[in-house]
Parts: sequence; structure tokens; C-alpha cells
Amino acid sequence: MKRIFLVFAIVGIFAFTTNFAFSQEIGLATFQETAQVIVDRRSQEVTASLTLQTTSIQEIKVPSDLEKKIREHERITSIIVTNQNECILGVVDDSCIMINVQRDPSDKGIIAIQDSTKEVAEQFISEINQAFDTDAKFHSVYVHSDDETNRILETSGAVSGRGTVSAVYVMPMEDTDSMYEKISAILIPKIIRDSDGFYLAAKELSFNENSKMTFSIIPFENNSLLQLKLSVSYPEAGKGLTEVSPLEFLDTDELNRSEYFSSGFYPLNSIFQVVILSPESTTISNIKGNTVPTQIMDGEKIPTQLTEEGWIFDPDEGQRIQGKYIFGKESSIEANDLMFVIGEQTSPTPTETSFDESIAILAIIIVGGVAAAIFFLKGYKK
Repeated sequence: MKRIFLVFAIVGIFAFTTNFAFSQEIGLATFQETAQVIVDRRSQEVTASLTLQTTSIQEIKVPSDLEKKIREHERITSIIVTNQNECILGVVDDSCIMINVQRDPSDKGIIAIQDSTKEVAEQFISEINQAFDTDAKFHSVYVHSDDETNRILETSGAVSGRGTVSAVYVMPMEDTDSMYEKISAILIPKIIRDSDGFYLAAKELSFNENSKMTFSIIPFENNSLLQLKLSVSYPEAGKGLTEVSPLEFLDTDELNRSEYFSSGFYPLNSIFQVVILSPESTTISNIKGNTVPTQIMDGEKIPTQLTEEGWIFDPDEGQRIQGKYIFGKESSIEANDLMFVIGEQTSPTPTETSFDESIAILAIIIVGGVAAAIFFLKGYKK
């Protein structure tokens, strides 16, 4: 009975996304930094991204009145600020602010849908322009019939898909390094910017000529997911790629954790993730770095030692392979730690060991929550 109460207590705390510590050692902060490399062997494209995200408006400083107004509006599904090319069909060489709303079932016909959506968006655009120091002007209302915008912006159904309508406002296209510098100065507190980590890596990557940035507000019942993402696409880079050095696509040889977490032990607030998408079943092998001992619980691989750095691949074979690298007690990872080969496995399978069940319970909750947040704006399907 005591164990049951412990599980519900931890789940309850995590569900409300507050900071907590476990056994006075393992903590989970609301602020998270995520690096991700996606190797898509179907399209032969590699996409790399660095993301800062939180549910706290103290860590990403959206005005509280605006965040509350967005969250309490029953039709708003997300707000997107991006310099991604062609944020929707018909927008060329402009940056966008997209106010995405659920279609009102009472609207009959395209004119009614467009008028209703614009009426909702006009209630927000002035405050959004003021918050981000922009001057975006109305362009059009776009009715989504599929998830094409998700693919372009690397987002999920919170942005597009049947039933979603976007009021699109445009402004002159801005270089990514300039736009990222400006938006992060507005949104990211100085204490986090000065703590370097993935923020510094993203700032440096923003000078890549193929880089783009997206800021998203996705409202939930009690808070909003706030996410600042810097991404780079490498067309054709996945063609024939077998030996993978993930940090190569982030233009760095070393990735450091933010010093924002230095006051405690937060092993799962900095995550490096890879996704391999393949037209045929494959596997990974010759992993240069450590692999973390795991235990299977409810069909998921759960790390048994959160103090150890290394990879967890789950699944580790098939048409979609996903790997997460956790830092453990380390503050940085180097390129050689992350290298692996796509193809037939020649190295031993990691050992599954006995473990402390209380740690596993915490790991399930944290890893599951982190994964949900990471993939919320990606929407990959098996």
C-alpha cells in the first residue's frame, strides 16, 4: 500500500510539472534542453535541432496575461512564430506568426470559416506583436486538410491537420542568427543564457545557412508548453549514410549541459536523441559510447542507473529506431561518445540488470514525460 501511494504521489507531482527531488538526489526541473538528430533514409534527409522548453513563464518569459488569455480561449490550439520557408502555401520569403484555432462546427462554408478564424486571431495579434517586438500583418486564413504544415515546421496536430485553421500574419524574412538572438533575448532569462549549455550550441548553430527557428506556445488546461527550437536540414545527407556521428550535424565536437542545473542532480533535463527512419528493417551496431544498463517494464527499456552516462536504444531495430543519450553525472559529451553504425549488429547486446524498483518508477515517469514533450512537436508515426 505504501508503494502505491508513492507511485501516485510521484505521478501527481509530475503531472503538474513542478520541480521535485527523489531521495534528495534525483531531480526534475521544469526547464529542459533537448538535442535531436533525425536520419531519414526514406527522404535521404538529416535534420538536427536544439530545443529549450518549459511550462514555466519564469523560464521562458511570455507575458502572464497573454499566456493566460491564450490558454483560456477554447479554440486556440497553438501560436507559432517562425522564419521557416513557406510556413503555409502561398507565403514566400516572409517570416510568419500563425494563430492556430479549432474550426467552429457552426461555420458553414469557406467564407464563414475564414471570417470566424480571423475574428479570433485579431483578439491576439496586437499583444503577440508587442510581446515579440514584431509588426506582423495579416496575410490569409489557411484551412488545413492534412498535416503538410506539420511536416514543414516539424510539428504535430497542435498546428495542422483536419479541423485546424490558421490565421497567418507575415513580416519581412530575417536571418536566423539575428532572429534567434532577438527572440531569445526577449524570452530567455539572463541566468539561463549565461549558463550556456544547449542555448549556446543553438546560438552558434543559428549561423548555419540552412538553419531556421520556431517558437511555439501550446496551451493546456493548467499551463502552456513553451518551446524555442533551432533546426537545420541537410538534404541528401542521409543518402548512403551508415557511420553516424550525430554531433557533426550540430556543427560541434562537444555538447555541454547548461550550468542552470549545477545546483542539483538533474540527469534527465538534458537529453540527446536520435531517430533513424528507414524504408526497410535495420539495426544499429558498433556503438562507440557507453550503453546504459536497462530493465524492461511495461514493454519499455528503463535505465537502472541514472548516474551513468550512455545510450538507451528502444527500439534498437526495425524501420524506426530511437535512441536517447543521458548525461548521468557528466556535464558534457564528445563526438566520439555518440558515434554508431546503422546496419548489422556486431557488438554485444547491453546487459539487462537487477535494479532498485523505486528508481525505475521515477525513470518511467520522467523518461516518458520528457519523450512526450520532445515528440509533441514532432509527431512521428511508426
